[in-house]
Amino acid sequence: MKDDNTPTAPKRITAKNMTEKEFFYGHKACAGCGGSVAVRLALKVTGEKTFAAFPAGCMAAVGFIYPQMAFRNNAIITTFPGVASMASGISVGAKALGLKGYKTVAFAGDGGTADIGLQALSGMIDRGDDVMYICYDNEAYMNTGIQKSGLTPYGTHTTTTPAGKNFPGSKTQKKNLFEIIAAHDIAYAATASIGYPQDYINKVNKAKQVKGPSFIHVFASCPTGWGSPTHTSIELAKEVVDTGLFFLAEYENGSFKLNKNPKAFKDIPTYLQKQGRFKHLKEEDYKLIEEHRDMKWERMRRNWKHS
Repeated sequence: MKDDNTPTAPKRITAKNMTEKEFFYGHKACAGCGGSVAVRLALKVTGEKTFAAFPAGCMAAVGFIYPQMAFRNNAIITTFPGVASMASGISVGAKALGLKGYKTVAFAGDGGTADIGLQALSGMIDRGDDVMYICYDNEAYMNTGIQKSGLTPYGTHTTTTPAGKNFPGSKTQKKNLFEIIAAHDIAYAATASIGYPQDYINKVNKAKQVKGPSFIHVFASCPTGWGSPTHTSIELAKEVVDTGLFFLAEYENGSFKLNKNPKAFKDIPTYLQKQGRFKHLKEEDYKLIEEHRDMKWERMRRNWKHS
């Protein structure tokens, strides 16, 4: 890892001093869409001098609405598997043109990142391209009909993992995407949630300072795909962290750090029962989910820095 890629401590951005300009507005996202919140907040941090790239996912579908466009800054739809490689091209093109102060940001969902786009993302990091990559994780391929992705959690009912009498829905756990990216020895990687917006804003602002690749995995709720009320979108994105089913962490200088280390977790069934995609779960399913969470947290607390 190159020392000159390590992010410096940037000026703190909060809701009070954040720009009032909107760079993502008038879009066609579903009510309560967490992905649109993640994009909106990130662009308010990166500002007007941002080149944004989106694969053929939810944000491309709702943001590029001919003849209007929901983006104030320059944005492009890329191939589904190639958002990272196309963002790399934008970045080096801007450098070749001598443009100063610009940041290239790639936004993709969990399917476009953990599955279809993983190869291009790995190559982008390996080349050291100056791109911030943000994965908005709504835990399935929502734009194409709610199919299972590599970040769909165990027990989720999707159109490709239907729950039945003898089938719990998705039979696999979420990929350890954050750790997969960290294994590239990237200068900066982080996890975040729209349920903890200040933490997310801080991490986007930090990633913005990196001269090279950076990565943020942000949890972004989806009422349409989850079968949850639209007004609970932020609540659920906070509760998933409080239950320990998603964590807030950073990787930099070769080390992992937990940003939030709860002394006790909130009840898992209470969180899951608020979503139609988990209504079928049985007691043994809750037990398995809890056991997997506890095993993961025991490993993180043992090996990672934390408060």
